Amino acid sequence: MNAFLAAFDALPLGTFRGLAHGRRYVVTRSQVAAGRGEKLVAEALDGSDYISLNLYRLSSGTRLKPCEMPKDKVVAFVLSLCPEF
Repeated sequence: MNAFLAAFDALPLGTFRGLAHGRRYVVTRSQVAAGRGEKLVAEALDGSDYISLNLYRLSSGTRLKPCEMPKDKVVAFVLSLCPEF
């Protein structure tokens, strides 16, 4: 989880383009719930993939909540995502 959090925290807030697993994506990272949570949504530019997750940093620990997809998929995506500037 530490590698995932480091990669997630390195991503910029707002909307940007990035490359993951050989595909280009439009990605939006935003804060929700008055800053208590964060949301990441990504869509492949060719329409072939979609990623959505919520991340909550609670006093009891960090909670990763993928939206209707396996946790492994969102973790692998974030770990491989390279923002394009």
